[in-house]
Amino acid sequence: MMTRPWKSAKSADEIDLVRQSSRLVAETLRILGSVIRPGLATKELDIIAEEYIRSRGALPSFKGYRGFPASICTSVNAEVVHGIPGRRVLADGDILSVDVGVLKDGYHGDGAATFAVGEVSEEAARLMKVTRESLMAGIAAARDGSRVVDISRAVQTLVEQAGYSVVRDLVGHGIGQQMHEEPQIPNFVTPGDSPLLVKGMTLAIEPMVSAGTCEISVLDDAWTVVTRDGSLAAHFEHTVAIGDNGAEMLTVCG
Repeated sequence: MMTRPWKSAKSADEIDLVRQSSRLVAETLRILGSVIRPGLATKELDIIAEEYIRSRGALPSFKGYRGFPASICTSVNAEVVHGIPGRRVLADGDILSVDVGVLKDGYHGDGAATFAVGEVSEEAARLMKVTRESLMAGIAAARDGSRVVDISRAVQTLVEQAGYSVVRDLVGHGIGQQMHEEPQIPNFVTPGDSPLLVKGMTLAIEPMVSAGTCEISVLDDAWTVVTRDGSLAAHFEHTVAIGDNGAEMLTVCG
């Protein structure tokens, strides 16, 4: 088993910088959540997000990242992640996953939430609830002295007990001066050694859950990830810091 701390363990000052960026992520998600409604084009959300992030002296982490053309990701219904905002108009009953990254003073924050558009089905509401609960279960397992696999097991167990599938081709990650740092954080148990969690690590934990199969495809835009069977998907994410008493959620307002 791996016992050495990862290089992503950070000082208190570094964690505070991640906290500041993460707070802007949370504020952006709150603003977007307040305006999401049927009839709104996803491009409008991208404009709102970018204007707000830049007004706070920060940059949208995603814009230009490996060529990504927008400031946020907007993924609708069977789209799991990495949806590109555009002319698509939201309809009553849709579910919309919004992923936001912020870079401020050299450090990133990352967070996501899935929103109901108007009145959604009971099944869609349940999927969102279970995905959110699996994120909180994963966060509760993120403690100094535990291992990444403890997060993975907590997420996978809750999701599969509810009858859903964890997407396996995409994972959470460490975060800091880079958007994606070690360690990777799968939402399912993997064989072999599992990295040790230590105080000072900052992590982006992000369950991606399908109501059907765990298998995915990527659309012709080379970005948008969809469930292969067309089933609904949900995505929730928090950036956290491992402290003395578990994981502090940094992507919160206030």
